[in-house]
Amino acid sequence: MDAGTLPLITAIWLGILTSISPCPLASNIAAVSFISRDISGSLRVFQAGALYVVGRVLCYVIIAFAISASLLNIPNFSLALQLYMPKLLGPALLLTGIILMGWFPLHAASLTLDQSTVIRLKGKGMIGALLLGFIFALAFCPMSAALFFGSMIPLALTEKSFLLLPTAYGFGTGLPVLLFALVICFSVRNIGKLFHAVTKTEFWFRRATGLVFIVIGLYYIGKFILLFSIP
Repeated sequence: MDAGTLPLITAIWLGILTSISPCPLASNIAAVSFISRDISGSLRVFQAGALYVVGRVLCYVIIAFAISASLLNIPNFSLALQLYMPKLLGPALLLTGIILMGWFPLHAASLTLDQSTVIRLKGKGMIGALLLGFIFALAFCPMSAALFFGSMIPLALTEKSFLLLPTAYGFGTGLPVLLFALVICFSVRNIGKLFHAVTKTEFWFRRATGLVFIVIGLYYIGKFILLFSIP
């Protein structure tokens, strides 16, 4: 695996992990179920789910582009990024890993939509599905905020990729959504079983990722902050 492929795979995995976290997972299933309720035909349901994913991708790309591009346009920031980003990345990964492990739980309010707004978006059909995906992507819970701002943004800054990597991240958040859209298309009765299975799997995936982040974070801290001679 070359150096250019690893950040892309990492971005996709961060997106998947974000999407299967309990809060985003529940909102994604509710959104796709709601927007597909009055849509006839399996293909149309899948198309609505796909547009919902596109809306999420657009939201993440816009946020990442706004943050990354504005920072990179600051005079001498690119040079400072090369000098200090490895030092900042270690603590960021370590903190994100601790949060993923559940050792430091966070509690924060997230953006919510009232029922009337959701109903109005639903009434707009396919465009409504896209808008709903965009707005729901803004509903950062502590876990998704830690993954996006604590890992995805630093990764985009390090790689100077504020279009491709956020797009890959958004695509990753959409993969489980498309899976649930397919389930809705063919068997709504199985969605509860799938939700339970994904929730149980997410517990172990999140902790495994958290452990990897902690190890990598400690490695960066030791090498770039404590200046240990680590290969």
